[in-house]
Amino acid sequence: MPLTIYRKDDADMAPLAGSRVAIIGYGNQGRAHAMNLRDSGIEVVVGQRPGKSFDRAVEDGFMPGSAQQASARADLIVLTLPDETAAEVYAAEIAPVLRAGKTLGFVHGFNIRFGFIEPPQGVDVIMIAPKGPGTLLRSLFTDGKGLPSLLAVHQDATGQAKQTALAWAAGIGAARAAIVETTFATETETDLFGEQVVLCGGLSALTKAAFETLVEAGYEPEFAYLECVHELKQVADLLYAQGLSAMRDRISNTAEYGDLTRGSRIITDETRAEMRRILSEVRDGSFAHEWISECRAGGNKFRQLHDADVDSPFEQAGEGVRALMPWL
Repeated sequence: MPLTIYRKDDADMAPLAGSRVAIIGYGNQGRAHAMNLRDSGIEVVVGQRPGKSFDRAVEDGFMPGSAQQASARADLIVLTLPDETAAEVYAAEIAPVLRAGKTLGFVHGFNIRFGFIEPPQGVDVIMIAPKGPGTLLRSLFTDGKGLPSLLAVHQDATGQAKQTALAWAAGIGAARAAIVETTFATETETDLFGEQVVLCGGLSALTKAAFETLVEAGYEPEFAYLECVHELKQVADLLYAQGLSAMRDRISNTAEYGDLTRGSRIITDETRAEMRRILSEVRDGSFAHEWISECRAGGNKFRQLHDADVDSPFEQAGEGVRALMPWL
C-alpha cells in the first residue's frame, strides 16, 4: 500500500491561526516543538515543573507554569513527556481541564496505543512524531530545513483533526521534508521494535559480544573497541546517507565479501525467531505493561541493569579510545 505523504503545499498553518498551543514538558522534544512553533508565529505556553528544564524555558523566553495551567489556556495540548510519566501527569493535571473541542497531541503513540491514556470522546487526538531527536528538529528548522515526521489521527471529534495535525507539523518545519501518514499503532509498534532489535538493544548486545570475543581471545581492549565500536559510525553514516548498496560500494572488497558471506551466520533463523517474539511482545502490550509496572514499582531493576555497564571493561576501553580524539 503506497504511503500518503504531505509536503509544503499540503500543510496549511491556517488551522492554528489565533490558537494557543501548550507544550507539556520542556525536554529534548518539547523545547524544539515550542521554539519552532513560536518562530512560526504560533502562541506557545509551556507546562513544566521547576528544575533545569523549567530554567531553560525561562532562558528561552517562555514563562512556564504547571501542566494544568498551560493546558487550561490552550487549544492544542502537546504532551512531550516521557512515556512512563505521561499518564500520571495527564490524569492529575490535564484531564481535569480537557474540554470538548480541544485537541490532545502526542509525539509518540505509546500511551494511546496501550491504553494508559484514554481521552474523552469530545476532543481530537493526534500525533506528530519527528523521526529524530529534538536537537536535530531544532537545528534543521533554524537552517531552513525540516525533519520528516509521522502524522496520525486517533480521534476526530471536530472533523478538523488532520488539518490541525498538518498545521502543527508545518509549524515545526516537517512540511519542508515530508509528513508521512500512519496510525498510532504502527508508529508505536515499529518504533519500539526498532529500538529493541536494532537501534539500542541489538546494537548494544552485538557490539558488546564482539568486543568480549576479541578480548577473551587475547586482543587488547582498546583494539577491540576501535574495531567493533569506533568504526561503526562511518558505516552507519554511509548506510544512513546512501543506502546498503552504496555503502558496500564504498567499503573494501574484502569487507564486502565478509559482509555477504558471514552476516547470515550472525543473524540466524534462531535470531529471526527471537525478533518475531520481541515483536509479539510489543504488539500484545506485554512489553509496555512490563515497563510501566517496573517504573511504578520504583524502577530498581531498571537502575540495576543500567548501572551494570557503567564501569564495565567495554566502557573503560571506550574512554581510552575517546581520549585519543579530544575533539569528540
